[in-house]
Amino acid sequence: TLGKVRFIAFDKTGTLTRGEPRVTDIVPLSGSDAREVLRLAAAVESASAHPLAAAIVRHAGAQGETIGAVEGARAVAGKAVTGMVAGRALAVGSPRYAAELGVRGEGLEAHIARLEGEGKTTVVLLEGDRPLGLIALRDEPREDAAAAIAALTRLGVGSVMLTGDNARTAHAIAGTLGLEARAELLPADKLTAIRELQEAGPVAMVGDGINDAPALATATVGIAMGAGTDVALETASAALLRNSIGGVVEMIGLARATMRTIYWNIGLALGLKAIILVTTLLGITNLWFAILSDTGATALVTLNALRLLGFGARRD
Repeated sequence: TLGKVRFIAFDKTGTLTRGEPRVTDIVPLSGSDAREVLRLAAAVESASAHPLAAAIVRHAGAQGETIGAVEGARAVAGKAVTGMVAGRALAVGSPRYAAELGVRGEGLEAHIARLEGEGKTTVVLLEGDRPLGLIALRDEPREDAAAAIAALTRLGVGSVMLTGDNARTAHAIAGTLGLEARAELLPADKLTAIRELQEAGPVAMVGDGINDAPALATATVGIAMGAGTDVALETASAALLRNSIGGVVEMIGLARATMRTIYWNIGLALGLKAIILVTTLLGITNLWFAILSDTGATALVTLNALRLLGFGARRD
């Protein structure tokens, strides 16, 4: 099936990017200060395993902040994490989540537009409908991502990024890698995108997170990053053990080489049998020659198949 794939959909964070986002900016709002914004956001995010949440918690620790306990933590799928910290009802979510709540004020949209225009992912710390601050993070693309996308293009395989991140950040990263981007997608939206792509041919999905599991299961072939979540690894049909996007190119190349070898072996075996059948019936060859040629055909197709063992060595 991999040999027939015509489109590959990639998750962004942890797949096309390193999965190591770092806090770059903290913008306090509503009379808060940067340390308070970081401390409260880290407390809420401590209940989440998302890479962005881990980056905020890690940054707070590096800054020497004491991370408080969060109670009643709850994830709003693809949008936010909510919880009680020191008796305060807080949420750390995407700008889209804040917009849905009708949050406004203090140049919020202008700050978000500026940060996202710089290719950064922005989250909003909220207390009710009051924005306490913004935290911007940036996750750099993997070193081999652009080369892998270019190699897939040469193989005639289209590539598209499916991400829940904001459109500005998604298009900024996709532009540097040379592929199309579909942004601000919830897990259900990724499923819809996969089904749309499948109308034109077999589709592979590459992802690493819990939110990618439905899309990995729906795609014609699901491929998980080796360092991805257990849910992604269990859902996918294959895994990239070296955690490199270049492995997708090798998978497709190996699949196509394998199918070419199978077709050659079938043709060789049936062709030899047809020739020996005709020549034996015509009395040109005898039974013993036919038996030896059949054994020889088995040896030939086996040796031809063994050439695939050198596939990885030719590309390392």
